[in-house]
Amino acid sequence: MAPSESAPLTPSAGRVIAVIPAFNEAESIEGVVDELVGVCPGIDYLVVNDGSVDETAAVCRRRGFRLLDLPVNLGLAGAVQAGMKYAHLAGYDAVLQLDGDGQHDPRFISPLAEALTSQDADIVIGSRFLDQKKGRGMRMAGSRLLSGLIRVTCGARITDPTSGMRLFSRNLVGEFAWNINYGPEPDTIAYLIRNGASVVETPVSMRDREAGQSYLTAFHSMVYMLNMCMSIIFVQWFRKRRESS
Repeated sequence: MAPSESAPLTPSAGRVIAVIPAFNEAESIEGVVDELVGVCPGIDYLVVNDGSVDETAAVCRRRGFRLLDLPVNLGLAGAVQAGMKYAHLAGYDAVLQLDGDGQHDPRFISPLAEALTSQDADIVIGSRFLDQKKGRGMRMAGSRLLSGLIRVTCGARITDPTSGMRLFSRNLVGEFAWNINYGPEPDTIAYLIRNGASVVETPVSMRDREAGQSYLTAFHSMVYMLNMCMSIIFVQWFRKRRESS
């Protein structure tokens, strides 16, 4: 899918901030922020440096980027939650989760914002697979498995449960900011759907990582998949939703 050339944010989406978790993304973070600001000048952003051991923080300071510099590595869930707390305290109406490795094209932000308001959604996921089939390989097999488990346990069709490009409404920003066990992961999506949250998808295309270090190594990917499956099947049933204002 080709994005539109211009992508102004939907005014009714209100104040939107992009939270950009970054772990050892010194080679890509500059381009990510520059592209975001160039394509969507109306959106604020916050780079959350997740205890990087490279020059990520130094690059952000040199360029004057808005930076939250965590002293230790908290992992993706901790970095996103830190950004959510900042956004909630600052009164933003919506938060965009945007990867710091350049895979997410900011020209797709406008359709996500449009879906958030027109469909009265709590979360909008940028899906790579709404208008094309999933390929082969272990990663796609894992994505199929997670989609299937969400369908069986929640009755919802989520085609891209592992997509890291998501837009959250203010109600969900508060929940992700202050509640425990709210990682931006498929099991949390399943849990929220079962507890009444409206989660929709819009089609996006994503680019390959060109530099930097992923949060998930091959070993951690296997552990991640096992944890997600166990959580969706078993753990989420014992959680109770506490909504935040």
